[in-house]
Amino acid sequence: MAFSQKDFIIIKLYLNLAQIIISVVIIALILLQERSSGFSAVFGGGQEGFYSTRRGMERLIFSATVILIIALVGLSLFNLYK
Repeated sequence: MAFSQKDFIIIKLYLNLAQIIISVVIIALILLQERSSGFSAVFGGGQEGFYSTRRGMERLIFSATVILIIALVGLSLFNLYK
């Protein structure tokens, strides 16, 4: 099946729109993840030696972030195809 030039423009438009939407969702998911808080955490301090596993909503947010990042990379690579 051959695509016309107009079809490629429409496909590129939808790919770009999908990338923008996924990027905004990734930003929101990253902002929702809270590993450590406080000013000392910026420089590596706080909760030293403490390890906890992700559970419940935190695990879901982390998994969704990873999946969406993989999808964004895939869409970006597919968008390079002309």
